[in-house]
Amino acid sequence: MKSVPFPRHIPAAPTNPADKSSKKASFRIRDLFDDQSEGSEDEKASGLDEKLRQAYFWITNTAIISPFYDIEYHEQPPQSFFFGDSKVQVDLPTGQSYSSFVLIPLLTLAVRKRCLIVGGPGRGKTATSILMGLLAGYDLKDMKRAIQHGQPQMTVADLLGHPFPGDLMKSEDPSQIRISWRKWLGMRVKIIDEYNRIPTRTQSALLTVLADNYAEIMDQIYECPEAAWYLTANDDAGGGTYQVIEALKDRIDVVVRALHFNTRFLEDLQHRIETRFQPEKNIPGEIVFTEEELDTLYQEILAIQVPALIRKKIEFFARQFEFFEPASTKLEYMTKDTAKLSGLDFQELMSQESGKDQIRDLGSQAKNGLSVRKLMTMLLFTKALAYFRGHGEVEDEDVRQIIPFVLHDSLSPYLESPYFDSEENGPYRVDRITWIRKTYDLSCQEFERLKLQKHDPVEETEKLFRMGLEDLSIKEVEKRMFQIEQILKEMSKTQKLYGHMADDILKLKYFHQRYTNYRRWLQWK
Repeated sequence: MKSVPFPRHIPAAPTNPADKSSKKASFRIRDLFDDQSEGSEDEKASGLDEKLRQAYFWITNTAIISPFYDIEYHEQPPQSFFFGDSKVQVDLPTGQSYSSFVLIPLLTLAVRKRCLIVGGPGRGKTATSILMGLLAGYDLKDMKRAIQHGQPQMTVADLLGHPFPGDLMKSEDPSQIRISWRKWLGMRVKIIDEYNRIPTRTQSALLTVLADNYAEIMDQIYECPEAAWYLTANDDAGGGTYQVIEALKDRIDVVVRALHFNTRFLEDLQHRIETRFQPEKNIPGEIVFTEEELDTLYQEILAIQVPALIRKKIEFFARQFEFFEPASTKLEYMTKDTAKLSGLDFQELMSQESGKDQIRDLGSQAKNGLSVRKLMTMLLFTKALAYFRGHGEVEDEDVRQIIPFVLHDSLSPYLESPYFDSEENGPYRVDRITWIRKTYDLSCQEFERLKLQKHDPVEETEKLFRMGLEDLSIKEVEKRMFQIEQILKEMSKTQKLYGHMADDILKLKYFHQRYTNYRRWLQWK
């Protein structure tokens, strides 16, 4: 059987025809007079989501052999099959689904964030990262030369650059010393290969560039452009020659695994050898983005809407983890951060929990809460995923699919939790992606059980507060304060205190204090 040659062009057919048919062009009077050959700037910017999808499908169908659909969407109930003694469920997606190994790095390029790709050697981590640089318009030779290869002898000078020797000899002031900066610092796609093999001191220099977009040597500053970062590691536990510093790990926005090679596609590898096909040398020009297009793409992603109900579900999920009752006698300090700073054994503190149902309490499954940075990243990547799918607003499934990759290395499971003891939940000890996704599902179920989508007294209080305090009478202020006190009184009737309740109580306390301060001002006036 003769092999089909690798396609070197982009098909004209739309990648998401369902969305195209649902979008109707509206008639505008100015269309009768505008020069159709030129078009406005807005019109030129349209269609970048389609270009992003074209890039994705070219990579998955031609460049990277990744025949996986682990980011699943269903337009109708799927057919499911169960295999083996453990009854492994396999669903056949009824909607357009995607491979995380390609999609997450591509979304990282679109939103200029930092992606860690983990997996064994030879899984395509660096190759995928290089493709992202080529999609951004860089030359293959420049991209390969710009890769920073982590190794135990790597110095700050190796990473950032070095001062001119002549200036070191002649100058009397550090400001007169010129620095020969490394070229990669000025690129909009940066690749750090095997970042967990970089010495600790050099990691600190890398952190400054990665976190703050500047490099510093001898008081000389190099301002770096916003960039998409791709870091690779041979394992996701931070191992290697050097332990990765916590601050550097905390700056990683998303983590994606390099999935294994499906040997049923060995013929494709054989064909590549025989035809000497190199994807990185055959990228179609139609899917290469200019700098202006990437800027426009980013702005369009930011404009994607997050419906109020979706945001409330994210809030409810995020509220589950930080609260930790044994950490203090004061609600504000009842956090896992307090427990961590104490230096006491977390398992011993957890044993002091006051008889709550630790299966139902999602907070008992994790050793930490979510940072502000992670919440912002979560919102940004859900917008990016919705945009990639051609939608104008985020859907619940977008959140469900993207959360595990954002929280993979930041939400640490408490493996001694009774939740993991059951045979059904045992595999979640190993696989963080399915664990985090399952936790989000449980959070949404609890959200609906509490009927918060229909009646949320805290939200109703907030709506009143956001109308403003100006021109309120003392009588109205005291009325609202009394309403807050009644809500708190009703909440206090619940025997057990869970994480989502703690944040509600503190927000009500916040509103009450704001009203108290305003009443004092009215009385003084």
